[in-house]
Amino acid sequence: MKTTYALLKEIEKHIPMYELENSFVTHTNVGWQIEHILLTIDQIVNGIQKSNPKNYKPNFSIWKAIVFTTKHIPRGKAKAPKTVLPTTFTENSLKEHWNSTLANLNQLEKINKNQFIDHPYFGHLNQKETKKFLYIHTLHHVKIIKDLIKKNNILWQQ
Repeated sequence: MKTTYALLKEIEKHIPMYELENSFVTHTNVGWQIEHILLTIDQIVNGIQKSNPKNYKPNFSIWKAIVFTTKHIPRGKAKAPKTVLPTTFTENSLKEHWNSTLANLNQLEKINKNQFIDHPYFGHLNQKETKKFLYIHTLHHVKIIKDLIKKNNILWQQ
């Protein structure tokens, strides 16, 4: 299985295509998808770092079990929090944000295994589950980016 880091390395090459869009795929463009990925990673890493591992409560969620097992998030079924909805971005701002997010992602390795985020659909996700969620979430948006690029008759570069 690829890592979130590997997926981020893949999308870096597509930052110059940030304006590509296709309404048959999504109402957003490549840049929006990239910025959303970066905002999500940043918010999750910052949140998990601030958590108290003593407050972690493992829980079962049928949706978490399905998503984590299939590694698939259905399109258009979940609503992202406002804090991770991109507003404005440019090619340069995406490149800068990509660099800072890559460094931020490395912080996940340094935290306690029971530090957690409180996901709106899945409940508490500890360090290991958070890493898996970030991979699945990033993969979900990479697939959308690939579709946007493919629908614009441009080859996906790996």
